Amino acid sequence: MAQFTRIEVATAMKETGMVPLFFHNDIELSKHILKACYDGGARLMEFTARGDFAHEVFGELTKYAIKELPGMIMGVGSVTDAAQASLYMALGANFVVTPVLREDIAIACNRRKVLWSPGCGTLTEIAKAEELGCEIVKLFPGDIYGPQFVKGIKGPQPWTSVMPTGGVSPTEENLKGWFDAGVTCVGMGSQLISKDIIANRDYAKLEQKVKEALAIIKKVRKP
Repeated sequence: MAQFTRIEVATAMKETGMVPLFFHNDIELSKHILKACYDGGARLMEFTARGDFAHEVFGELTKYAIKELPGMIMGVGSVTDAAQASLYMALGANFVVTPVLREDIAIACNRRKVLWSPGCGTLTEIAKAEELGCEIVKLFPGDIYGPQFVKGIKGPQPWTSVMPTGGVSPTEENLKGWFDAGVTCVGMGSQLISKDIIANRDYAKLEQKVKEALAIIKKVRKP
């Protein structure tokens, strides 16, 4: 069961401006990754459930976060249907991110008042997601659409909150482009939690990268 309301999750996304995301099947390594992000200032984590027995890792990570990392909001990504969403919500997911827009997932999450963020690529999909109660739309894949797409849709729909994932990197030029276009927050995976960091278990480097990325976001985002 979720520890945070969907309003609390949406507020944290807006305030911090960044959702780190990663997957690994090693529970202890995953705990270290999570703690490094937390110590760097991140307060959300999207666990991209892409491997066998990923739910077991997620369950242990969520227990760890509740016990050791107060205020850390655990969510799940790469969810493909309502059954999978329900499984992860039973394991404590506070938000659910999907690669596509699916009404069955919207219904399952809304029933439990859990924030869900579907991957959308057209204004029609975005409007449909909002009709189904979506607070923050995931723009995916972000590198295909780019900041100009966000700027374009914010014209007719200034109320739309967007989180691009894919094509986001922890540089001032990249982040300024996205936030100048009007995104609410960004999802950042391998550009932040790199294969090199994971291979070398360089958690101190990850903590520093998270701190730097959050500092850049605070600097470039519009008040």
